[in-house]
Amino acid sequence: MINIKTNSSGQITFNKIFIFWAPLAATWFMIAFEMFIVAAIIARLPDPKYNLAAYGVAFPMAWIFEAPILMITSAVTAFVKNLEKFKKLFNFTMYLNGIVTIIMAICMISPIFYFISTRLMDLPQDIARMAHISLIILLPWPAAIGYRRFYQGILIINNRTRLVAFGTFLRIISLVGTALLLARFTELKGVYVGMFAMTVAVLVEAALCRIMAHKNVKEIHDKNTPFNNKMETTYKSIFKFYYPLVLTSILSLGSFPLITFFLGHSRSAIDSLAVFPVISSLAFFFGSICISYLEAVIALLQKNIDDFYNLRNFAFILGISLTILLTLVTCIPVLSHFWFHHISGLSDALTAFAFFPAIFISFAPGLAMIRTFQRAILVFKGNTSPITGATVAEIVSIVIIMTLSIYVFDIIGALAATIALFFGRLSANLYLVKPYKQVKKEVLN
Repeated sequence: MINIKTNSSGQITFNKIFIFWAPLAATWFMIAFEMFIVAAIIARLPDPKYNLAAYGVAFPMAWIFEAPILMITSAVTAFVKNLEKFKKLFNFTMYLNGIVTIIMAICMISPIFYFISTRLMDLPQDIARMAHISLIILLPWPAAIGYRRFYQGILIINNRTRLVAFGTFLRIISLVGTALLLARFTELKGVYVGMFAMTVAVLVEAALCRIMAHKNVKEIHDKNTPFNNKMETTYKSIFKFYYPLVLTSILSLGSFPLITFFLGHSRSAIDSLAVFPVISSLAFFFGSICISYLEAVIALLQKNIDDFYNLRNFAFILGISLTILLTLVTCIPVLSHFWFHHISGLSDALTAFAFFPAIFISFAPGLAMIRTFQRAILVFKGNTSPITGATVAEIVSIVIIMTLSIYVFDIIGALAATIALFFGRLSANLYLVKPYKQVKKEVLN
C-alpha cells in the first residue's frame, strides 16, 4: 500500500523519510500543543491555581483510561494487510473502546472516585470535586480517540500522512473555538471549559479521520487481497500481539497519576500540582515528536527492510537535535521565563517555582527517541512482550525515587517528579537494549 520513492540503491533517503514522517510529527506536535492551550486557557480564567491543580489531577487520570487504545495506530500499521485483518482489528478496536468507556464510567461513581482522590491521594475536597466533574465531561474521550487512531493507521499505511496532520489541525481549531465560546458566554470554571473543549475537539477529529479514510477503506473492501503472513487472523492472535502494548500504555500513562499521588503528599503540594502539568506538557511537547516516529518506522520497514540503518540514523540525529533545543528552553532563564510565564500563563511565582524542576526534563527527547526506535523494531517483528517489561522497570524506578525523595529527603514535589521521570525513562531504555539487539539481528538476517 505504501509507495515511497528511494535512491538508486533502493534505500529510502533522509529527505523521503522526513516527507513521510513530518506530518505525523506535526500531528503529535499539535496534540502536545493542545495541552499547552488548555493549560494556558485555564491559567487566564478566574482562580487559575486551583483550576490548574484540578486539571493536573483529572488529565493524567483520563490518560489512564485512554491508554489501552493508544497503540491501535501501531497495530493497524503492522497488522492490516487485507480485508479480513481490517475487519478483525476494527471489531477488536470497537470492543476495546466499549470496555474502556464502561470501566471509566464505573470509576466515575462518586464513592469510588472520592475514595481514590481524597482517601488515597489526599487531595483537598474542592480540587477533588472539580477533577471529578472534569472526568465526567471527558467520558466520550477515550473511545473517540480509539476510533480516530484506527483510521489514522489506515491513512498512514496508504501514505496519506498529511491528512492525519490536517485532521489534528482541525481538532485544534475546534478546541480553541469551543474554549473561546465557553469562556465568553458561560460562567463555567476554567478546568470545565478546557475539558469540554477537549471532548468536542476529539469527537470532531474522529469524524474527520473516518471521512478522510473512506477512499482507502473502500479500496480494502474492493480488493480483498489474500495476504500470506505468519500471524493468524484471529482475535486470539490479535490479543496476543496487542496486550503487551496495552499494558505498556497503561503502565506508562499510569506513571502520571502515580506521580500526582506522590505530589499530593509532598512539600509545596498545591504549587507542585499546579506546575507539574505544565512541565510535563513541555516534555511531552518535545517527546511527542519522537513518539510520532514509531508508526513511520514500522510502515517504511514494511516497504523495504534495507532502510533500517537510514531510519536509525535519522532517529539519532533527530533525538540529539530536539534534546539540544529543549535544553536551551529549560536552562536559559530568559527562555524559560518566556515559556512558562508568557506562553503557559503561569504567575511569576509559579514560573520561578517551575524553573529548576524543568531542567531535569531536558534529556526527555533523546531518551524518547531511543525508546521509540527500540519499540518500533520490536513491534515490527511482533515481539511486543519486552516493551511491557521495560515499562514495569520505568514504573518501579519512579516509585522508588519518588518515595525516597518525598518521604525520606523531603524534596519539593515538582522537583522529585522530574528527577523520577528522568531515571524512570532511562531504566526503560536500558531494559530494552538486549531484546532490541536480538530482534535487530532477526530483522537484518
